[in-house]
Formats: sequence, structure tokens, C-alpha cells
Amino acid sequence: MSSRANIACLGAGRMGRGIAVAFAYAGHTVTMIDIKARSADDFAKLKSDALDEVRKTFASLSKLGLLSEADADPLIARVSVVPASQSGVALSEAEIVFEGVPEIVELKREILGAASRQVSPDTIIASTTSTILVDDLSGAIERPHRFLNVHWLNPAYLIPLVEVSPGKATDPAIIEDVKALLEGIGKVPVVCAATPGFIVPRIQALAMNEAARMVEEGVASAEEIDKAIRYGFGFRYAVLGLLEFIDWGGGDILYYASKYLEGALGSDRYRAPDVISRNMHEGRIGLRTGAGFLDYSGLDVDAYRAKRLQAMVDLLRHFDLARPPVIDRT
Repeated sequence: MSSRANIACLGAGRMGRGIAVAFAYAGHTVTMIDIKARSADDFAKLKSDALDEVRKTFASLSKLGLLSEADADPLIARVSVVPASQSGVALSEAEIVFEGVPEIVELKREILGAASRQVSPDTIIASTTSTILVDDLSGAIERPHRFLNVHWLNPAYLIPLVEVSPGKATDPAIIEDVKALLEGIGKVPVVCAATPGFIVPRIQALAMNEAARMVEEGVASAEEIDKAIRYGFGFRYAVLGLLEFIDWGGGDILYYASKYLEGALGSDRYRAPDVISRNMHEGRIGLRTGAGFLDYSGLDVDAYRAKRLQAMVDLLRHFDLARPPVIDRT
């Protein structure tokens, strides 16, 4: 795949527009392909709406300081929208195709299958589904070894993380090609197995439901819970990953906390998974033992801690919460 690969998006909706902005910003030519047969007037409206949203997004990024006003027009010029009747030309020229149609299995299979018959044999095809497993789609596609799921988090043009989920037939070299492409536009790809919810949606569904449950139970107001998330939960996990945080404090702490919460709240949703107790019994509780979910052997622990704490201090400054000490000099 070339360093400035031609990109095609199946669908000109929100996901296609977000992906178009991300790639155009990084120097790629992007074609959004309408998947429906429309009248000329209806297509003209769709095209106008899509390009207008792209234009507004670049204007917003300009206001946020990520580009100058003069940069916007050349970036917008890299994005085009074509009707379904012209999909063959756009697909034949694309080096990678991102599918972004509604979350309906049969619709995705139909659109992906048709596209796979129009692309070059070397083209990579990626679904962007947030719910459907890649192997539920790959059977409809020619050359499934060049197919995988690439799940973007909204807004796609801003959020760095992209979850890459290969299917059983996906060629490992394709995974590396897609990772390199994403890294080349400033994204942070992670590879995960084809399981429901991938990584982030699976974790955030638990967290969001628990937050809603606490409002329902009267634990705290929505405003107070969100404040706790922004300045506590989110603050720490912007620096330390969840598993890294377990190791930071110690897996034994999670084990006992989970056991207490399960009993106190009468719910097995707080029960620790077997890996937590297994790690304890094997002496893998984190930094204190040199290993946990991550391996800390040979690590300068003091330097590692100092780096993470510095990152937290930087966040304090970002939130304008870093204060000088109060010293009584009288």
C-alpha cells in the first residue's frame, strides 16, 4: 500500500464523513460512495450535505488550532462524493475501502459482497461495524483474506484509538498494512479478537450502565457522578491503562475489593475473574512483585513511577488544577 493510498468509503453518512476528514487531513484522496440508487436531485442533496459537513468539520478544527483557515480548502478538495452508478470506477482505484453502512447484517453483506467484486485483487476491504463480528460478514466477500474490521471511535477524525479486528481468514500481513496506514495518519491502532463489543465498547457498556444504575439508586446526582468520572476515573486512566492500574496498586487490592462489593451490593457483577485470584496465588500482583498483567522485570521502577506521576501533573495543569503550595512565611 502506498504512503498516500487512495481511500474509498462505502456510504456517505457520519462514519464515512469522519473517516474522510481523518484521511484528507493526512494527505489522502478520499471518495465517499453513495450506496443507494437516487434521483439526480436526491443525490445532489446528499453530496451537498456530506461535503458541507466535511467543510464545517475542517472549520471547527481550524478554530481549535489544528489548521489554518487557508488550509481548509485544499483539504476539502481531497474529498469527493460519487453516486452508486459510479462506484465501479471509485472502487477500482481504491487501495483500501471502508464500509460504513447501517448495522444490518444482510445489508452489510450485500454491499460488501458487491464491492469485493469491483475492487482490485490487491485492495483491502474493512468494515467499520461496532457490533457485528467480522466472520459474520466475511462469507459474502471475495478474497476474505484481505478483509477485516476497523472500528473507529466517534468522532473518527479526533479520537486516536482505532480497534482492528481480523477474521479467521485475514492474512496477518493485511493486519500490519492496516496498522501502518492508521499510524501514518496519527491514529493508535490496537488489535483485538473478533468478539462482541471489541475492547472499548465492552468496557464502556459496563461503566455507563453502572453510572446509570447509581443515578437510579440515588447514590449521587448525574452531575456529581460525571464530575467523579472526569476528575477521578478518567483522569487516572488517561495516564494508566486499566490493567496497568491493577498492577500499580496491586491485584490483591482488586481481589479483596471485588469480594467486598459482591457481598455488600449483593451482585455477582462485581465478582473478580479467575485470572485475578490465579495471579495472586502465583505471586503476580503487579509492581511489588515485578510482574502482574504486565512484565516489570528489569524496569527502573522509580523512573517509571516518576514518568507516570509527571503525566498526571501535566493533566492537573491542563485542568487548571495545579496549585502552588501554601506556605506561611510569617
